Amino acid sequence: MRKLAIVSFIIILTTGLSFAQDKDTWPSFRGNSALTGHTQLQLSKALKLLWSFKTEDAIKSSPVVAEGSIYIGSDDGFVYSLSKDGKLNWKYDAGTSIEAAPMFLDQTIYVGSLEGTLYALNAKTGEVKWKYATEGQISGSSSWVFSPEKKSKRILTGSYDFFLHCVDAGTGKGLWKYESQNYINGAPATNGKAAVFGGCDGYLHFVNVNNGAALDTLSVGTYIASSCALVGRKAFFGNYDGVFFCADIKSKKIDWKYEGGGSFIGSPAISDNKVVIGSQNRRVFCFDKASGKVLWQFKTLGKIDGSPVIAGNSVVIGSGDGRIYMLDLASGEKTWSYQIGSPVTGTPAVVQDMIIIGARDGKVYAFGIN
Repeated sequence: MRKLAIVSFIIILTTGLSFAQDKDTWPSFRGNSALTGHTQLQLSKALKLLWSFKTEDAIKSSPVVAEGSIYIGSDDGFVYSLSKDGKLNWKYDAGTSIEAAPMFLDQTIYVGSLEGTLYALNAKTGEVKWKYATEGQISGSSSWVFSPEKKSKRILTGSYDFFLHCVDAGTGKGLWKYESQNYINGAPATNGKAAVFGGCDGYLHFVNVNNGAALDTLSVGTYIASSCALVGRKAFFGNYDGVFFCADIKSKKIDWKYEGGGSFIGSPAISDNKVVIGSQNRRVFCFDKASGKVLWQFKTLGKIDGSPVIAGNSVVIGSGDGRIYMLDLASGEKTWSYQIGSPVTGTPAVVQDMIIIGARDGKVYAFGIN
């Protein structure tokens, strides 16, 4: 299916750009465009609740942080901008639920709604710069890439209309669409040359970001509800049947897989030699990145729909049991937790001395050092 020369694809994968966060910035859903959910920051084991901010409905969106502000969506239909001390900067009424995580780029917030509209908002004021309409809900975050001549930037967003959309970041003009065979739930991982994403059609898709041409697909049997993480020629992801994969793009084969993990709804976090992901069977799994060997498991009291973040030697993850956990990356032992009391389905943002996360009680929570 969509068989093209693999050599050109490998060149694309290995010569792309890497976009990373700094200590004060968590600009997108997984912190960077490769969606690795990883930061070198070390977190204190003595975090306290600094503040909470109440929206008017459940929060399934994940926060991003940039230039001293926090951005997050809510099922009440608003996109919120908060200060680092939890005060409202502005809110924008999108008219319908915002489950996708926003993305910060060039003083602009890009975020999709369940109505299928992609918004570009002024990050300082919340004013609309442009809107782009898809024909299905947008549940996943956006990614970005440069145009081929490096003179402008492009936004990549998946939709339930089966398409991955490429939109000019400055104008909102649609540039190309790539059609899959079913809903696209997650965000596309990209190295600046290729977009890699899964869909409800049961395929991992590889797409040329310059023109939307199919590079290849890899069948995994059933639908992929989350985003993959891209590291060099390796893609790491789970599917709804509870199978977790490491796929080698060069050979178009599975390097290793782990079966029986329970449905994987969230996305993995990748360190130098470890892969961590949560599952709906209530467990957090840590795999050896090279071999797929299970290094440890940690059991929570509720199913895990959100995604972990690896911060230095710690793992931060929320659970449906209403808690946020910090685990030791080496052993999986719990080093800190906080009982929010309401299910957590989003992904935390981690910046210097602070963790921010939303919960189903409609609140944004910030933890840090007093």
